[in-house]
Order: sequence, then structure tokens, then C-alpha cells
Amino acid sequence: MELTGKRVLVAGSGKSGIAAAELLKKKQNEVILFDGNRELDVAALRAKAPVFSDAEILLGELQDSDLEQVDLAVLSPGIPTDLPAVEAIRQKKIPIWGEIELAYHFAKGPIAAITGTNGKTTTTALTGEILANCFSDVKVVGNIGIPYTSVAADTTEETVTVAEISSFQLETTHKFHPDHLNRHHTMECYIRTKERIAMNQTAEDVCVLNYEDAALREFGGTLNCRPLFFSSVRKLDQGLYLEGEAIYYAMDGKTEKVLDVEELNILGTHNYENAMAAVGIALSMGAPMEKIREALRAFQAVEHRIEYVAEIRGVRYYNDSKGTNPDAAIKGICAMNRPTYLIGGGYDKQSDYDEWILSFGGKVRKLVLIGQTREKIAECARRHGFLDVELCDSLEEAVDLCYRNAKSGEAVLLSPACASWGMFRDYEERGRVFQECVRGLQE
Repeated sequence: MELTGKRVLVAGSGKSGIAAAELLKKKQNEVILFDGNRELDVAALRAKAPVFSDAEILLGELQDSDLEQVDLAVLSPGIPTDLPAVEAIRQKKIPIWGEIELAYHFAKGPIAAITGTNGKTTTTALTGEILANCFSDVKVVGNIGIPYTSVAADTTEETVTVAEISSFQLETTHKFHPDHLNRHHTMECYIRTKERIAMNQTAEDVCVLNYEDAALREFGGTLNCRPLFFSSVRKLDQGLYLEGEAIYYAMDGKTEKVLDVEELNILGTHNYENAMAAVGIALSMGAPMEKIREALRAFQAVEHRIEYVAEIRGVRYYNDSKGTNPDAAIKGICAMNRPTYLIGGGYDKQSDYDEWILSFGGKVRKLVLIGQTREKIAECARRHGFLDVELCDSLEEAVDLCYRNAKSGEAVLLSPACASWGMFRDYEERGRVFQECVRGLQE
């Protein structure tokens, strides 16, 4: 589709919708905004987003008459494709694109796309930093917080784009063609979306896959492009693998050590997998190994994801406030390589904490609990024979307790296994309060 002089319906008035509308207007298209929220403050929206200052704005439900002479509909990432409004658009046989497809239509230069259930953000950020160490114009976009549409018009053939993409965004792609694609762990809608992920890739492209996922091993054999596997549990003849305390790269009969994992500032096997995925993408895009090593050594954990905060009197403090449920918090425990004082608890989402407690495995020295769930988690810990539990009234009190008890060579980890609500606005505020508490401690 030649996308100039068209009438385009943009669904969603958030950050992605605004960025999509701005790109469309920049390319000389007429924008109509649709938002399902009948109570949306139109005046405030127009003030916040000048792109909508003279746009037609439709709220609530779409009428047939609203879709007359509409050439294209662009959905923001958070809009499900089975909504009645989307079905009404489909019935009118109006093409439906996602924000990613729209950005790709105008973007230039090679693209590395990263998708999967876990590890997307860290892998995207790390890949972006590695490539920024090798190329002059690198843009990191997508679910990491920057809409792809906000930068697409500024790309050139020399631009390298790294995009974090959800499975939902893939449902509304058509011609989107990443040159290099990382599929990290399994996706909840794997069967439904797998063909869309790499459907436009060719023999010149690369798809980086986790060998330890049986579905991805099988998927690798169906690709038109070249699969590049990584593994954290076995040596590979071709690909990247973790052996002992080092990452290696094997290709065409030659094996090269990438680096020792102790050189990384990120902890845990899942993060070593993230690193291997990023290395695989960077190598496939022509990045030199020494430049890759430099970026790996310099990379710091994404904020609130097992993020190193400080070392005080020989005790290392880590912020894993993003561990908002037991499954996520288990990764925080597994990543620790020191005896650990664990701060947990928060809003009660009716989770079960048995698996979390059982993951302690002798690694957790003391469990310090705060928030609405503290009594519930303490009782769960006692049932499993873990008795070294302290209850605190605030995060500040919990940090102080750990500071007074932890010894050199140990660690303090905030990984709550609970949401932050009731005590904090969100997990980010909780993480920032933890950072401030730690940095206020005395050496």
C-alpha cells in the first residue's frame, strides 16, 4: 500500500497511538482517532498530543458510518484483535496493521527483533548496547518503552534497529521482515504465532533460538532462514553455549571463548542465556567479537531486574522489584551466588508461595517480610521448615534489619514475589525506594 494521502483510523490514544498518528501525519495522511473509553477527556488529549488537535475523535463504539472511506486501521499494541470494534473493521475489509507493521513500512536499515515469554527486555537492552558499541546509529524500540513509530521516519539505510516485540504485536504484522530474530524461551501463543514470527525471513537471515526449548528446536528445522542455537546446559557443535563458568561460540569447526560469566554484571543462568542470545544476534549482524566483549562487560542489569545497587561493608545489595510473583522471584533466588538476606512480601494477589520457599535451597539466610502478605508467607515458610523469618512494617525497616545482620560475603536481595500496591504506586517506585535506602546506609 502506498501510504500517502490516506484516511487512517488509529485505535488507542496512548503513547503508541500518538506516535503512530505523528508518523502518519508526517507522511501526509489524515488521522482519525478511535478510543473505546467513552469518558476520555478529549480536551486534555488534544492539549497533550497536538497531533490530534484537528483530528476527528471517535469514542465508545464504532458505527458503520465511522468507517466509511477509511483506508487503513492501525492498532496500538495493547488492543486485542478480537474486540467488537476490530471485528467491525475486519467486516468492512479494511486492512488492519499493528504499530510495528506501520513503523516497518517507513523504516530503513536492518532490524533485530526479540520476542518470547521471558527475558525480552534484558536481551533487547543488551543487544542494543552491544550493537551501539559497533555501529554509529542504533535505535532500541518496542515494548522496552519507545514506540517503533516514533523513530521510523528518522532511520536510514545505516540505521540498525533493535525491537522488543510481543506476540500480540505479531498478530498484526504482514510484511514485517526482521533481518535477525531472537526467540527467547517459549511463548504462550507459540503455535498460533510461530509462523508469523519468521514468515518473511529468507535464507540470508538468522533466527537465534534457545536449544533447550523442545518446541524451538523443532521450529528451527522449519525455517527458511538459518537457525543459530544457544544452550545453557550442553555443548553445541554450532552455536553458543555455557560450559562451566564461561560462554563459548562454536562455528564451522572452530570454538572461541566469548568470556567468563564472572566478567558480567548480570547474575543467573537465565541472564547468561540472555547474553548468549544477544551475542548471537550481534555476531549475525557483523559485530566484531572484541566489541561484543567490551559491551558485555560494561552492561548493567535493567533497572529493577536483579539490578546491582551497591556493595557496603562487603555485602552486595540487589534490586529485583520486578519480581512481582513467585515464578519471577524464583529467578532472583536462583541468580544469587552468595548467602542471601531476602526481602519479600507486598500486596496479596492470592498467589501460592510454596514453590518460592522451596527454591531457597540453603541459599537464603533470612527471610524478611513486609506488606499485606507477610503473615501468609511466614506461615508458608514455617510449613516448609524455614524458620528464620522476620516481619517488618516498612521497606526502610527491612533494609535496616538486613544491614545490621548481613556479613561481608553475603547479599541482600529485594525480590518480593508480590505486587507493590498498598505500599507503593508500582514496582518501579518500590525499587527506587530500595535503592535510596541502600545508598543511605553507612559504610
